Amino acid sequence: MTELEDELEARLREIEDPIVGEDILSMQLINDVEIDDGTASISLAFNTPFAPAELELGDEIRAAVSDVGLEPDLYAEVGREHGFDEEVMPNVRNVVAVASGKGGVGKTTVAANLAAGLDELGARVGLLDADIHGPNAPRVLPVEEQPGVTPDEKIVPPTADGVKVMSMGFLLEEEDDPAILRGPMVNNVMTHFFENVEWGALDYLVVDLPPGTGDASLDLVQTLPVAGVVIVTTPQEMAVDDARKGLRLFEKHETPVLGIVENMSRYHCPSCGDEHDPFGRGGAEEMVESYDVELLGQLPIHEDFGADGSELPAVKLDASPVQDAAQSVMTDIADRLGEVNRLKVADMLELGREEDKSPVDESPQSQSGPKL
Repeated sequence: MTELEDELEARLREIEDPIVGEDILSMQLINDVEIDDGTASISLAFNTPFAPAELELGDEIRAAVSDVGLEPDLYAEVGREHGFDEEVMPNVRNVVAVASGKGGVGKTTVAANLAAGLDELGARVGLLDADIHGPNAPRVLPVEEQPGVTPDEKIVPPTADGVKVMSMGFLLEEEDDPAILRGPMVNNVMTHFFENVEWGALDYLVVDLPPGTGDASLDLVQTLPVAGVVIVTTPQEMAVDDARKGLRLFEKHETPVLGIVENMSRYHCPSCGDEHDPFGRGGAEEMVESYDVELLGQLPIHEDFGADGSELPAVKLDASPVQDAAQSVMTDIADRLGEVNRLKVADMLELGREEDKSPVDESPQSQSGPKL
């Protein structure tokens, strides 16, 4: 190594992942560094575009390169060698599932807000409404157009305020028509959504799963490389009990659980100013402690969360008093997904453990890193 390369390596080793706490060289988050004509071209093993924590890391790396007198040129490059499948939906960087143990807990509202929130960050986003029997995503993220068709008969999803949306609701003749489908037919519909929809290049595909642990959820985890799943519940004991079952389904299939979102956690009365807990309190916290998963946030009861007539999700309603809460939850989900992706690169992610149900192995890593 030259003196300049030694200096750059030492400076990079000072940079720690803001969530994991390990330095980026030990975590093998730098694939390669090439120094040529005063520029350091650095390949980063990042796969979570516009996640705030990864943007922060990028800024720190640029500062480190500048400190040694070089111009930074950063680019992201991560693939099959790190466990990221490049064959199934190769143009989609991250498939993020949103699930719940039972219906009526606001799963679709969270999924639509997540898709819209990622779009607000600047990412290319699609929303797949895979709730075959109750397709409601187009109500929360209104779509004005119908899907198109390519010359090779692939479906082109319409766009709702920047987010590409596909739903079973588009395939029904009338809005109120029921989707009367048995198990094999559900499998066929899910396969159709995965293989015959022209999503284009996406940073994130958010999949709104049906409630429960049925065919659609199994098809997803068995067919697609799901980067992570968000479990939605309310504080009610029955909802939490069902959410636990959903969480165990994904653990059994070694799918990273990003964490829990507690919806309808409290109600702020605009008349008296008091806070009320019509569905109880503490359910999500107990689940988080029992399974050692993250509490990604708590969303209040408010008409902007899933109310009919809302023109946009809460994350895009500038005048809404709950916009900040919605945006905070969605950015926390993005950061948690980035953490899981980086742990996967560092070979620090362990799934499906029976002892403590923890999705992350926090054992110390070696100090080896890429050569500069």
